[in-house]
Amino acid sequence: MVHPPQRTALTGPALVRLLARLGETDVQASQQPLADRLSQWLGWTDAIALSTVLSAPAPAVGRVTRSDGEDEAQRCLSLRSALSKAIVTDAVLAPPRPSARYARGQQGAPVPEAPELPADFAVFRQCYLALQQKMEADIGDMRTRLRNRLAGQSPEMAKLAALDALMERSLSVRERNLLSTVPGLLARRFAALRKATQAAEAEAQAQTTQAEAQAEAQPEAPPAANTENTPGSWLATFRKDMQSLLLAELDVRFQPVEGLLAALRTR
Repeated sequence: MVHPPQRTALTGPALVRLLARLGETDVQASQQPLADRLSQWLGWTDAIALSTVLSAPAPAVGRVTRSDGEDEAQRCLSLRSALSKAIVTDAVLAPPRPSARYARGQQGAPVPEAPELPADFAVFRQCYLALQQKMEADIGDMRTRLRNRLAGQSPEMAKLAALDALMERSLSVRERNLLSTVPGLLARRFAALRKATQAAEAEAQAQTTQAEAQAEAQPEAPPAANTENTPGSWLATFRKDMQSLLLAELDVRFQPVEGLLAALRTR
């Protein structure tokens, strides 16, 4: 008996695992060394620039300013917290609920919530792109700040700062192009969730109609069970998926910052 090949558990950043799950793609871990894969992202001009930086002597540092990096660590922590909060509390991804003060009428009777607005993926796409741009700009500024601090630590740290600046210039375009494809995957996820919900609602409506017809034909039959539909639940699922992707992308974008911070805190 021939058994189908089992799917290998994918390891790596949470962003990769989420993209594979949402895209329902069986992604195999690459057997190619990281250096070889990274070289495919660099053009010949980038390779020459990289070789120049690596082979050049460490630049002289005019004024050495030693630091334990604790102040920058707090700045990084605050930035990451602010970006996470921007994702979690975004009005599109986490629409505000009515407050308890207005959730009930004068007699204490529940007041129905406003119906879910018509779902339009263009709104979610714009939201995702805006949050991506905010992450790129704010993290880029922090990365530049950390490089400037490193450049004043020692000649070796100044060389590391120059290397990071070169890698950012060389890889930023490729990184931006790859991350810009995420909204396309989300668009397919959005459409699939909506289609599945519409099909389920149509089936439930057909069953209700059939039960009502049987009840009219046989009055003594017990009433059909009430099937409660929640049309907005698929949007809640989609919003959660989108938030998870953005938070995972934040983790990936923050890795160079964490590397520079670790170097700054090395004595």
